[in-house]
Amino acid sequence: MIKAVYTEKAPQAIGPYSQAIKAGDFLFLSGQIPVNPETNEVVENDIVVQTRQVMRNIQAILEKEGLTFENIVKTTIFVKDLSMFATVNEEYGKFLGDHRPARSTVEISRLPKDVLIEIEAIAYTGNR
Repeated sequence: MIKAVYTEKAPQAIGPYSQAIKAGDFLFLSGQIPVNPETNEVVENDIVVQTRQVMRNIQAILEKEGLTFENIVKTTIFVKDLSMFATVNEEYGKFLGDHRPARSTVEISRLPKDVLIEIEAIAYTGNR
């Protein structure tokens, strides 16, 4: 079974895609950018503030499905400047605690709405 997942606690899609798709025992989260869902605006142009907002957006989507960061098995982080990696790593880690999913990090020249970071994730929904 495949179903689209939507929550008002995360930004609305800005194109023809879903916030997440549940397929079998997995939840595939679309890349989340640092948009505050209450204002529908990009947050401050600061990598710490933007990383925190992205992680809160991911958390909202996970919670919609009764999941936590512990369910994440893989993330991909896209950053505009890899020199920000240590800061991103620190903020990302605060949300994950001791959980360590597989991850890739890629520097990219431009992201939607000219943000500094985007993160996509895959979560395992089985064994709940």
